[in-house]
Amino acid sequence: MYDAQSAKKLINKPEDVVCEMLEGICDMNPNVTRLEGFPDIKVILRRELDSSKVALISGGGSGHEPAHAGYVGKGMLSAAVCGDVFASPSVDAVLAGIRAVTGPAGCLLIVKNYTGDRINFGLAAERAKMEGFKVEIVFVADDCALVQDSIPGRRGLAGTVFVHKVAGAAAEAGLPLLGNNSVLAEARMAAEAVGTMGVALSVCALPGVKPSDRLSSGNMELGLGIHGEPGAETAPIASADEVAARILEKITSYYVPLKEGEEVGLMVNSLGGTPSMELSIVGRAAKKWLTSKGVQVVRCYCGSFMTAIDMIGLSLTVIRLSPPLTARLDTPCEAPGWPLTAAPSLSSAAAPIPVPAGKLEGTIVGNPGEPATPSAETLRAAIADAANAIMQAEEKLTGMDQIVGDGDCGLTFARGARAILEDLPKYPLNHPAATAIQLGLTVRRSMGGSSGGLYDLFFHAAAGALKETSPTCSASDWGTALQAGAAAMMRYGGAAPGMRTMLDALVPAAESLLSALVDGALPHEAAQAAADAAKEGVIKTSTMAASAGRSSYVPAAQLNNTPDPGAAAAAIWLESVAMTLRSANS
Repeated sequence: MYDAQSAKKLINKPEDVVCEMLEGICDMNPNVTRLEGFPDIKVILRRELDSSKVALISGGGSGHEPAHAGYVGKGMLSAAVCGDVFASPSVDAVLAGIRAVTGPAGCLLIVKNYTGDRINFGLAAERAKMEGFKVEIVFVADDCALVQDSIPGRRGLAGTVFVHKVAGAAAEAGLPLLGNNSVLAEARMAAEAVGTMGVALSVCALPGVKPSDRLSSGNMELGLGIHGEPGAETAPIASADEVAARILEKITSYYVPLKEGEEVGLMVNSLGGTPSMELSIVGRAAKKWLTSKGVQVVRCYCGSFMTAIDMIGLSLTVIRLSPPLTARLDTPCEAPGWPLTAAPSLSSAAAPIPVPAGKLEGTIVGNPGEPATPSAETLRAAIADAANAIMQAEEKLTGMDQIVGDGDCGLTFARGARAILEDLPKYPLNHPAATAIQLGLTVRRSMGGSSGGLYDLFFHAAAGALKETSPTCSASDWGTALQAGAAAMMRYGGAAPGMRTMLDALVPAAESLLSALVDGALPHEAAQAAADAAKEGVIKTSTMAASAGRSSYVPAAQLNNTPDPGAAAAAIWLESVAMTLRSANS
């Protein structure tokens, strides 16, 4: 039972904090409302929307207030999608937000660079595109404490708020979604111009959870994230001047290099528990340090912009400014979380979730009750055989993962395979694109985690490639779909071939399949070439250094001579598909 006295938090029940917080935000801000119709979907949106302008959506885990709901308003975000505390919002929640606010001008998703956010926002974007919506994504990775080329890489921190403001002003000015002079272009320009680094004097306390005591008295952590994770280094607490200098030296030495005479904006951001007095003292030190380097600090912002619940600490963000960016920052807006807020206009209009009438343009449909064509029967056999092959390999995959990961690979993939076999009778097999979407939904529901999300992305992107093909897809169509699926994994997951992941099997398989077809191979021969390339890719992972996935946390010496289990699983189902096609051809 929740003990309010010992927890020292003004809440009711830990499990209700996010929903009750969003209700309070709507009660306190008459310009926003919560999306109606889905109690488990936590989306805050503007009451008044102009569908002729590009919509902006951001979001992430709760606990970072005023981010992200505080930036919903005219001149900034159209909607904010909120997850549970420090947890990425669901794909369904993001998709509901896209449907609610996106008009003919399209929508831009502004996403912080965390694996969960990349996958869930990315998958929602792919699904929305299949429904006919124009959707683009910009990832913000302004963290200056982490190595730039690591996977998942630099995190998205308080600099994301600058991207919200710049993109919001561009959208309000009527710029299109795409093009040289567009909302996407300006958002990217802002994202590339920011750098952030933080310092913490305490660990945050999640609702209902006893906080960690890892920070002993007299110590601070530098280079932390916004989820209570440890910082890049621990050091004795220093003075405000010393902390500001240390952070700014890190930001400007590599990530945001500055020349004498350049103009910058400075954000001094509380992580939740730092008083205004200390923010101002550090802000004074930061501006003084930048000025001493010949840099002109032309805009300063001080307060709570992106917090970590009640963490005592702060972050400094530097944005390299140009006249266009400065003008966007100065444009008035009605978002309560932005310090230069225009007077809000009151409205009592409701905003229920829009329910599309009939089929949306571009939506893929299929009827699983149709008589199966010969191609559909082959597709059914290939799916069933691949699922059975994965189930038979459960112990093998588990053994690999116990050495190089967290030991659940075999269990996870077998669970997905069983769900596919259960759902297979309901798949619209006469429609390959629709079947691919259903496969994605099955694996995400059953597998969960990053693997389920990545394979859902894979299948949705493959469906997009198959969308315009006839029911009897050619081998080349399937090769293009395989290539599109792997590309989606790379785009949203952040990994690439050579990083010891399933991509080391999937990418060479797609390339070999298409290459074999160009050389005149029959479809079953090309499928075997793809399977062989995947197996070669698996072997190569045995000697690769891991820079992505669970294996990146395992000591390098422990990885040697053990293949990546995700790549091995991909090679298993690709080999099974090749065998099915060979049997069908005999």
